[in-house]
Amino acid sequence: MSQFILDDFNLEAAERRLCNEALNRAGNIVGAAQLLGITRHAMKRRIIKLRIEWPRRTMPATTLP
Repeated sequence: MSQFILDDFNLEAAERRLCNEALNRAGNIVGAAQLLGITRHAMKRRIIKLRIEWPRRTMPATTLP
């Protein structure tokens, strides 16, 4: 995983950024948890705690006429 610089020393913001980055790279909770070295359950708890929107909402499906 590449390195990045934190804007400040806010631990919650750093944790949110790491979780978001891992979810974006892996595309799923299990893969993100593996990237971070935590369990799937711990990743799910962090998603809830940090109020990360998952699964990501996509464009609304268009209705067929």
